[in-house]
This record gives sequence, C-alpha cells and structure tokens, in this order.
Amino acid sequence: MVDLTRFTAEAADDRKTRQKLWSQVSGETQSWGGYYHARLSRIYQGIIPAGARVLEIGCGRGDLLDAVRPALGLGVDFSPEVIAQARRSHPGLQFVVSDAHDLVLEPQTFDYVILSDLVNDVWDVQAVLEGLHRYCAPRTRVVINFQSTLWSGPLRLAQRLGVATPTLPQNWLTPHDLANLLEISGFEPLRGWHEVLVPLPVPWVSDFANRYLAKIWPFSVLDLAGMMVARPVGQRPSHPPTVSVVVAARNESGHIEELIARIPDMGGGTEIIFVEGNSTDDTYAVIARAIAGHPERRCRLLRQPGKGKGDAVRAGFAAATGDILMILDADITVPPEDLPRFYALMADGRAEFVNGVRLVYPMNEQAMRLANLVANKAFSWIFSWLLGQPIRDTLCGTKVLWRDDYQRIAAGRAYFGDFDPFGDFDLLFGAARLNLKIMDVPIRYRARRYGETNISRWRHGWLLLRMVAFAARRLKFV
Repeated sequence: MVDLTRFTAEAADDRKTRQKLWSQVSGETQSWGGYYHARLSRIYQGIIPAGARVLEIGCGRGDLLDAVRPALGLGVDFSPEVIAQARRSHPGLQFVVSDAHDLVLEPQTFDYVILSDLVNDVWDVQAVLEGLHRYCAPRTRVVINFQSTLWSGPLRLAQRLGVATPTLPQNWLTPHDLANLLEISGFEPLRGWHEVLVPLPVPWVSDFANRYLAKIWPFSVLDLAGMMVARPVGQRPSHPPTVSVVVAARNESGHIEELIARIPDMGGGTEIIFVEGNSTDDTYAVIARAIAGHPERRCRLLRQPGKGKGDAVRAGFAAATGDILMILDADITVPPEDLPRFYALMADGRAEFVNGVRLVYPMNEQAMRLANLVANKAFSWIFSWLLGQPIRDTLCGTKVLWRDDYQRIAAGRAYFGDFDPFGDFDLLFGAARLNLKIMDVPIRYRARRYGETNISRWRHGWLLLRMVAFAARRLKFV
C-alpha cells in the first residue's frame, strides 16, 4: 500500500524550500530576467486584450499582471515578501498570499488565467490545473508559458554567472507533456507555439530574432519559452440557444423562396435576416413578397447601408437577436440543410466558431475554377500557420459564432483595421485573437444556378495577400 503521508510531507518540505528561495531573491534584478520578462509582457499583451478580468497564479512582483492592463487584476503568490513588494509597486491591483496547490479565493470567475513560468516550479502540475476550474467560466482562457528542456544547461550556467534567477530542481515539460496534463485536468489545449530565441538584450539582434526568427522553423525549435492557451471543457449552455441566420443578398431574386423553404428551424428558435445589397434586379421586392407569404417563419428584411458582403453581414449581425449567429450565402452553393451540423457543435460546447469547408468533398464541375481552388488551398495553409489553429477554407461563406463573441470581435476591430470587404477574415482574425475554439465542417459545395458571382478573382486575390501581410504583423510577428 502506498504511503500517501510521505508524499504529502515531501510536498510540504518542497513548498517551504521554494518559498524561502523566492523570498530571498525577490529583491534582486538580473539583466537576463529584465529583458526576458519585458519580452513576455509584450507577448501577453498580444494575447490578453486590455480591460479583461485577469487572475495570475505565481504573480511574483505583479509586473506581468500590470502589463496586460486588466480591469480587475488579481495576483497570487506563496511568498509574503513578494506579495508585499507587489502591493507597493502596483496599488491598483489586488494581491493574495496563497499556494497554487490549495488556492482559496473569493467566489468569482476570470476572463484569463495566467501561469507564467509556474508549471516548471510546482510540485503537482495536475493539482494546480484542476484547482483553476472554480475560477473559470466557459469562455475563460488559461495562458501558460514554460521553459524548454533544451535550455536547462544554459540556464544553470547563467545562474552560476549571476545573470539569471537561481532556481531549485525544475519540471522540464515538453509541449506534449503540458497538453496531456491540461487534458487530464479538464482543459482543452487550443494552440501552442514557441517564443524568445534570444533572452539577452543584444542590440539589433534580440528584438529581430525574437519577433521574427523565433516564429519560424527551425529557429523555433531553439526557443526558450513554450506558450500554450487552453479552455475549460464540459461546460454547456443551460438552455437551447436561439439562432439568427444572416443572408446577404445582392441580385439573388431567383433563390429567395427556396432559401425560406430550406433554412431549417434550429434550437430555441430561428430568425432569418435578409440584408439586400442594392441589387440591380428585383431582389428587394422579391424578399418582401416572400416574407409576407410565409408568416410562419421569423424573417426580417434590411437594406444594406454600404457596399460589400462584409458590410451586409455586419448590418445583419447588428440587428440579430439570436444567441448564435450564422452566415449563409444567398446563392445556395452551401446547402441550408447543413446548418444543423454547425449548430450542434456550438450548442454542445465543442466549438465556439464553426467554419464551413468546401475542399473536402468532390464539387460540382462548375462550382469552383481550378485557379480559385489552388488559391483557396494555399490561403488555408497560410492562415492555419498565422492563426495557430487549422483553417481548411478561409473563404467559405458559411461561418457560425456566438453573438457575445461577435460583439467582442467588433469591439476590437480597430486592432486589425477595417478593409475586409468579405467579412470572413474580420471574423477569423477576431476569433483567433480571442483564442476561440475553431472547428471546420465539411460541406458539399454546389454550383451557382442563378446570377453571377460578386467576387473578382484578381482584384480580391491581391486584397487577400495584403490581409495576409497585415495579419502576420498583428498576430504572428508580435
């Protein structure tokens, strides 16, 4: 029989030893640590938007917590000396003395939980992670950085030279180890990547290497910091969500009756919002007649205020009342009967953003030209690399997300700018920045049967390349 008392005593002794060490070094500042932690602060600022509710476990002197500019920031550390310094340095934040293994805080939840360089230093990583659930809501994101085992030797040397903070024996975790620990603790890893190739302040070298080379293989293999973002699993809505299906319609009068007949009723109720885009045919009148002829359906008609599908979608989303927002192209190239597949992933909590994929099943012969197909596959690869989550088809018109998340994306739209006429990338970039769980649903793509496409292959293709470059600066090379 295993003697659990012995393990408890060992853990208590380890805690006292580490508390003593961190209390002793709390007033020291190393040149390595100063540059390294400044770089971490910049990385976290790109992950956590200002004004969030943030909990940091193992907060040290509170500098990282302060850097993300939280509306409510609560820092926890097991060293009373360290917490005393944090309170003096950051009086606008809250700090609590507590051990990460038996965390006891006032009942509340946070938007983000930070574990920065903590999992390398705790006795039981799984116990620490499991204890976080009390402070997590369904949309909470846990952000972790941990040090690579490849740096164990260089860090020991730096500690002997006095340019790095001394440590006790560490947990050297691989990304697989941490992902596994998150999963068995009730969290789902959303994305992981590497940062900080050069942790020393070398003029002209450090900033370039850490902003660009650190994100590119094979240099990324040598990075000091591993990053991972995860979400709690097993939390579902308490009631069947309602749905708003937004249909942007320009010169689509031949599809309106069929759309109303084929869009299914989902969840707690479905409304259909048609946004007519200044058509040159009688689309607006046809929609109005179709709505009048189907009083059993909850339908609304808006006239688009600007130009482009993105503008139409935003107008529809602004008027929507459903819990879940869906985009469906009026040309019926995506079958409306597939929408319940998207709904199911959202309603049971498996996804927070669902993207249609046209590139899995065979298409009708006239559905997509070869050049468009090749370009779509290329852009899907590029955007998967940029966003850190697999995106198989960036330009499929069917996208689904929670209305609350859309409002957060809209509030932060200035971060990326406002030059996306499609609306697809505005949503994808925003979802990636919020670290939403993105999932793909393969659909059978049909050829258009009425009218002509509103997309210009070359003009819009050039615009896509510009958006790729812009997103790289904002999402990848931070």
